[in-house]
Amino acid sequence: MATINVNLISGRSIQQGVAIEGGKEKPLYRTACGIIELDPSDLKELGAWKNTNVRVTSEFGSVVVKAIETTQGPHPGIGFIPMGPWANKIINPNTYSTGMPTFKGTPVRVEVAVDQQVLLGIELVQKACRGETV
Repeated sequence: MATINVNLISGRSIQQGVAIEGGKEKPLYRTACGIIELDPSDLKELGAWKNTNVRVTSEFGSVVVKAIETTQGPHPGIGFIPMGPWANKIINPNTYSTGMPTFKGTPVRVEVAVDQQVLLGIELVQKACRGETV
């Protein structure tokens, strides 16, 4: 199965802001934040269609999210996951004494994971608290 390497960035999104008002435990929040935006050329290289579940892995962890076509760009080689529990699973947790992790520039590997589901934010956090892998 094909894999691609991209440079991951994270940040706030309008969809995230709207969904968070309804509650972080809701499916709408997963739809807004449990995603990775990829350039169409990266989706093609991966052999994935839009809305395919993918596993994103860094040296800090791994998480399953839905791959969607970027809303910004073009920017081949860049992946974007909105700030939230999905991004937190794979970004560097070191805050360098600032209280805020570095949300930019994390090298990640992306692979198709159609047989795996994107968890709700609350499920992701509960599994992490129990020390379970996702």
